[in-house]
Amino acid sequence: MPETLVDTLRAKDPVDALVEIASIGRQLDLETEIQVRRARNQGCSWEVIAAALGVSRQAVHKKYAGRPGLLGRRKR
Repeated sequence: MPETLVDTLRAKDPVDALVEIASIGRQLDLETEIQVRRARNQGCSWEVIAAALGVSRQAVHKKYAGRPGLLGRRKR
């Protein structure tokens, strides 16, 4: 039976697990930025992206608006 990521982390030394968690966090931050860029470039509104991420439109706009690679506003 495959282990979950949480199971794998809990089986490690706590410091090793923290190092791995930090690395995963950085990877997820980068992937989130890439997917936000893709969604905007495909015409998704900030509202749609915010709902997908479980945050407010203002929060997602503040964090990602103006980043390189984002096209202008298009409705979806």
